[in-house]
Amino acid sequence: MPFSIEQFFEVFRNYNAGIWPAQLFAYVLGLAAVGLAFRPSVSGSRVVLAILALFWFWTGIGYHLLYFSVINPAAFVFAAVFVLQGILFSAAAARADPPRFDLGSRVRGSAGGLLIFYSLIVYPGLGYVFGHGGLLGPQFGVTPCPVTIFTMGLLLSQTGRYRWWMFVIPVWWALVGTSAAVLLGVPEDLMLGLTALLAIAFLKIFRQPKAKTARAEHGR
Repeated sequence: MPFSIEQFFEVFRNYNAGIWPAQLFAYVLGLAAVGLAFRPSVSGSRVVLAILALFWFWTGIGYHLLYFSVINPAAFVFAAVFVLQGILFSAAAARADPPRFDLGSRVRGSAGGLLIFYSLIVYPGLGYVFGHGGLLGPQFGVTPCPVTIFTMGLLLSQTGRYRWWMFVIPVWWALVGTSAAVLLGVPEDLMLGLTALLAIAFLKIFRQPKAKTARAEHGR
């Protein structure tokens, strides 16, 4: 690592102070996306994708490019990748038939809801337990790892066949974040490993022919 653990958390402190109260707006947008994902519709899906795009744009530019790059040159690459994911979500929202989300579904919705609950509630709670809660550490909607977990929760709840290209960057960051969680002392980020495994498993199951997909989703 080209930086110390102390420098790593100092970036979060400076970043959170610099963007306040954006963290509150991120929670409002996240809850709005969750509410829309319980009622699948074309217009609702477009809004959900737009919110995800905003989270990835903001994190790529606001966190990686403007703050994390001060201590880690690799942050310039991370910023570009996060912006690319934001572009992918924007492109998906502009499609005539955008991906739909359904957190009310039995299998996909349950798995996705678990990750979303973790990112919104459990993740910040663990931050307090481990001594970097509040504005001292990663925050929902505006920092990479909570954004990735929340994003994966929504992506898992997609109806129909999964769009594999929407998962590539979140899975990649989940793997990057898992290794960093161990090295930098952020235990709440270890959930990223399970997130990546769930995504890979669900991609294999729900990219099968439609008949098999329907049986798997309904547990038959």
